Amino acid sequence: MLDLATKRSFPRGGGPTIAAALVALALGASAHAEARWPSKFGPADTLGAANNLSSEGVRSAARLVKTGKTYSLAFPTGPETPAFGTRKYEVERIPKLPAVPAGVAPEDRMTTFDERVTSSMGIGTQIDGLGHFGLNHKFFNGISGDEIASTYKLEPAALPPIVTRGVLLDMTRVFGKPMLEAGDRIGRREIDRAMRLQRLTIRKGDVVLLHTGWIALAATDPERYRNGEPGLVADGAQYLADMGVVAVGADTIALEATPSDHPGLGLVHSTLLTKNGVYILEMIDTRALAADRADEFLFVMGVPRLRGTVQMIVNPIAIR
Repeated sequence: MLDLATKRSFPRGGGPTIAAALVALALGASAHAEARWPSKFGPADTLGAANNLSSEGVRSAARLVKTGKTYSLAFPTGPETPAFGTRKYEVERIPKLPAVPAGVAPEDRMTTFDERVTSSMGIGTQIDGLGHFGLNHKFFNGISGDEIASTYKLEPAALPPIVTRGVLLDMTRVFGKPMLEAGDRIGRREIDRAMRLQRLTIRKGDVVLLHTGWIALAATDPERYRNGEPGLVADGAQYLADMGVVAVGADTIALEATPSDHPGLGLVHSTLLTKNGVYILEMIDTRALAADRADEFLFVMGVPRLRGTVQMIVNPIAIR
C-alpha cells in the first residue's frame, strides 16, 4: 500500500547504495534511534513473526494432508491484473538471433526469446515484507526509513520457506452472503464467529486467509475490485497478531476494509507489519478452498530471492 519514492542503486557484487544526505533529506529518520515497536525476538530481529515457524509446525501441518489435492492460491500477474494505485506490470518478449554455425540446416537453427519485465513486485498475488510499511519513517523493530532505502534490511528475499498450517476463515459464511460488500468490516467478533462456525482454533505459527468472495471481481470488474473492498480492521489484525500467526491474507487487493471510517490509511498494515512483524498476503485466490470447505491445510510458499524489494509476487500452495 505504501510507495516510497526513493531511488536505489544496486551495483554488481554489492548491496544497495544511496547518498546518506539524500536519504536523510527524503526520509527524515535516524538509523540508530530506539525501537518504537521493539520485536519480542530481540533488538537484532528482522524476521518478525516468521520466527514462529518451526520444524514441529511443519510436521504437524503435514499430517493435515489426507487427499493430496493441491491448490494454487495465486491470481495471475499480467498487464491486465488490477493493481493498487499507479503500479504497472509491463512485459516484452525479446527475440534473440544467435550466430549460426556453418553447415547448420535452416530447420535446425536455434530460435530463442528472452524477456524484459518492468513491474512493481506488488501486483497480483503478493507478500508485503516488513520494509513495505512504516509510521513516520519508522518500520518494524525501530528500523528507520534510511536503512530500508540503503540496505537489504527487512527484504522478503530473506524469509525462510513458509511451510505451516494454513487456516481459511470463510467470511461469506459469517456474513451470510456469497460476496461481501466494499467496506464490510472483519474484526475480532467476526473472526471469533468464523472459528465457531468452522470449529477451528488458530495456533501460533499459522497462516490465516480470509475468504470474502471479492476475488470474483478481479477479472470481471477490475475497477470495482481495486477501488474498495471488504476487509480486516485493526482490532481483528491485533487479535490475530496476538495469537502468533506468521501471516494474514485475503482475496482482496489490500486486505483492509475500504472505505474506512479511520481518517488515515493503512491502519491494518501498520498493526500487522510495523507493530507486530506479521506478514500480509494480498490477492489470494481462495475460491477453490472455500468451495471445498478446506478450512485447514498444509500451506507452502517460497519467496523468490530477488534482492532489495519490499514486496514480492508469490504463488502460495495449499495441500489437503
